Amino acid sequence: MVQPYKHEPFSNFKEEDNKRDYITGLKTVESYLGQDYDLLIDGERIATDEKIVSYNPSNKEEVIGRVSKANQDLAEKALVAAVEAFKTWRKVKPETRADVLFKAAAIIRRRKHEFSALLTKEAGKPWNEADADTAEAIDFLEFYARQALALKDGVPVQSRPNEFNRYDYIPLGVGIIISPWNFPLAIMAGTTVAAIVSGNTVLLKPASTTPVVAAKFVEVMEQAGLPKGVLNFVPGSGAEVGDYLVDHKDTRFISFTGSRDVGLRIFERASKLNEGQIWLKRVIAEMGGKDTIVVDSEADLELAAQSIVASAFGFSGQKCSAGSRAVVVEDVYDQVLNRVVELTGKLSLGNPEDQNINMGPVIDQSAFNKIMNYIEIGKEEGKLVAGGEGDSSKGYFIQPTVIADLDPKSRIMQEEIFGPVVGFSKAKDFDHALEIANNTEYGLTGAVITTNRRKIQQARENFHVGNLYFNRNCTGAIVGYQPFGGFNMSGTDSKAGGPDYLLLHMQAKTTSEMY
Repeated sequence: MVQPYKHEPFSNFKEEDNKRDYITGLKTVESYLGQDYDLLIDGERIATDEKIVSYNPSNKEEVIGRVSKANQDLAEKALVAAVEAFKTWRKVKPETRADVLFKAAAIIRRRKHEFSALLTKEAGKPWNEADADTAEAIDFLEFYARQALALKDGVPVQSRPNEFNRYDYIPLGVGIIISPWNFPLAIMAGTTVAAIVSGNTVLLKPASTTPVVAAKFVEVMEQAGLPKGVLNFVPGSGAEVGDYLVDHKDTRFISFTGSRDVGLRIFERASKLNEGQIWLKRVIAEMGGKDTIVVDSEADLELAAQSIVASAFGFSGQKCSAGSRAVVVEDVYDQVLNRVVELTGKLSLGNPEDQNINMGPVIDQSAFNKIMNYIEIGKEEGKLVAGGEGDSSKGYFIQPTVIADLDPKSRIMQEEIFGPVVGFSKAKDFDHALEIANNTEYGLTGAVITTNRRKIQQARENFHVGNLYFNRNCTGAIVGYQPFGGFNMSGTDSKAGGPDYLLLHMQAKTTSEMY
């Protein structure tokens, strides 16, 4: 019997033990800053002359580490290794594969505050955000291991007299994992191990802004007993290595988390048949969102304001689930907006190594420039009522920004900014608010704040997003509790941390035996 899954608890940093352990974690990370990290191909560590240099976004002169950069020749070598390793890994018992994940979860749990501190340094995550990222990584390991055990015997089908039928799931083959920088441990680990525990072999190409935490995770998987060739670590350029791997005839599937534009490009490239290819490549993609919090006239207005601020400015708005749109019914619009401005003014911005900081930096100069450009657009489209300033002299810091009185079709209300910017639009009534909520090309998360049960049901039926939350913020899905993934341009409708996610990495096989 598969043991029930329990969510990894978040750390309470009001407790002195946790606070002390986090500070120890920061010191541990500081002891290995600036080190070099190799590729891992077929169990062999390979150093290259060309490096991806990872910098601290809070202090852009501080080097987190230098990670060897793969080229096409090394990508080919890794793919050959993965093809070869698949021949044996696919036949390894699911119990053995799951055991690797359980061991990896135990290792990360023992080093939890170190990994979180590394996320603070490399990704600019405040303590609570980093702790949640690490907890989610542990959750993915534990949850997918249990899911693999639940699926190991397939599902029952009917058999007629003198006949025995089976319906089993078998792995796909070699997968390319292209992971994002905003959840550089949780999503990177989750997408990687979902493929591995299903019996596939993988090439992991992490985001170039956060490759060190991925290198540390690869070390953990080695320590947990993963055989050589099953996980190959190939950081590199998307144009050089990413495209080559997506196009390759031996690639069976691509698991991607990132922007809409890159996701569409991968989807298009994966659809083309290459010489020697004998399958249709599967694409699992999570591509972002433009997420709305709807506030009804019959709502707890303090809860609404708190939910908007938490959703918009958690991790500086750098989440695909971030609540970057507030659509408020006109009867309570001014009250909610004024309270949001008041709460926003209380947020502290700075280096997230300080426990008391609410918001850290955005990830890099490119993101800083993009977000600041959107703020200028917002000043033209609406009314700037909070924030609006940035400083990239030492790190990439942007004030939490609120832009009011926006047309629902404005760029600020339609385009994914991926930064600490929330736009406000006024709705005539609840029906109009839902209409506005559905007017983007995305469909990832949303929230509705109302005390009216009829309106909750109306939103349940008509608000078209993959994760819809009532009377809470629209971020913070927990593995196994709120399976995560959206509709439309938010991706391929996959549900990470859900009961059918592993099936995306497998294919069904029917066998029928006559007696």
